[in-house]
Amino acid sequence: MPRSVNHVASRARRKKILGFTRGYFGARKNVWTVAKNTWEKGLTYAYRDRKNKKRNFRALWIQRINAAARLEGMSYSKLMGALHKAGIEINRKVLADLAVNHPEAFKAVVAKVKAA
Repeated sequence: MPRSVNHVASRARRKKILGFTRGYFGARKNVWTVAKNTWEKGLTYAYRDRKNKKRNFRALWIQRINAAARLEGMSYSKLMGALHKAGIEINRKVLADLAVNHPEAFKAVVAKVKAA
């Protein structure tokens, strides 16, 4: 009995991954094994960097808050400690946005913290 191979499914599977690698350089776009390895490695980079993105944004927010807090005569750590002690629940993302886009609102938050 002849060997039955489902060429339709295997070709579609390969074509799908070669479609994902469209625009890559050299053999990475059209040689099956190279393209598959490149695509899989790209998925691992994407997974890793979704985590790193959160880390990078948190670091950016902290730098912005620190710069704005120092203009008000406080360090970042003193400000965050005072916010916690005053019971003001505001996250770093919002605080950094206030520091950059609404400096008067940030000054009001710092004044409230200093008073408490």
